Amino acid sequence: MPSETYKVGILSPGDMGSAVGRRLHERGAEVYGVLTGRSELTRTRAAECGFIDAGSFDDLVQQVDIILSILVPNEAPAIAHEVAEAMKRTGATPVFADCNAIAPVTVEAIEREIRAAGGEMIDAGIIGGPPSDRAETYFHCSGPNTAPFERLAEYGLTVKIAGPRIGQASGVKMMYAAGTKGTTALWTEILTGARALGLEEPLYEMLGEGAVYNAQKRGIPMMPHRSRRWVGEMEEIALTFQTLGLTPKILEGAADIYRFVGGTKLADQTPREPNPPLDTILDTLVETLKD
Repeated sequence: MPSETYKVGILSPGDMGSAVGRRLHERGAEVYGVLTGRSELTRTRAAECGFIDAGSFDDLVQQVDIILSILVPNEAPAIAHEVAEAMKRTGATPVFADCNAIAPVTVEAIEREIRAAGGEMIDAGIIGGPPSDRAETYFHCSGPNTAPFERLAEYGLTVKIAGPRIGQASGVKMMYAAGTKGTTALWTEILTGARALGLEEPLYEMLGEGAVYNAQKRGIPMMPHRSRRWVGEMEEIALTFQTLGLTPKILEGAADIYRFVGGTKLADQTPREPNPPLDTILDTLVETLKD
């Protein structure tokens, strides 16, 4: 156990953020958040996971050693701006680690704002589900000085160094998510199309017991309540490919699929409810197509 308690701010205690906070809290860190204006579910989840309410961004930056930004992708720049402004107002400059599923060019823009406020920036990318006893979660980090983020390993996180440059950790996350969530979007479209055409039986006969197909049958039911926030992640991956000179259209299509699922009642499920069966998902999507 470290001799001096590490004080960690987490913005914010959603599914991932709360689980990260719980792990750090259980291993001896002090975990802070800004809970003003948050929903009752979020505040309850934060309390269960040991969060201390800092009250405001100004108070947060003055109380913590490092801030982990763990949000839906399209909120990342705005939260970074809030933190940068709080740094300017207070003169307090904790390390800011952006852990969001965003393109390298997006995280580079955030770094410029944090550095302009006098703060130090670390790029991070989370691969895997929320930390638990049942699943491993990997926290890749990159930047000129990743030591403040590496210290989180002392409090139960699995930390890996992606490289010395801002954007490299986010790049790992983008490429990995393209292959996982991007593939889930494709299979959601395939299986919905097969059901709409009445061709499931011959398709399944040809697919057999393939590992990828069977993994998607298990994985798709875990997707609907995440679909709305995955839209932005697919768009950030598309931006990453576009910046490299590759086509963004494949992942823009994945964003469209998650936007489609997010427009149905399937996406209203909370993380604390059981996942719907695959048949229910496909029936709902086919009925939505008919409408």
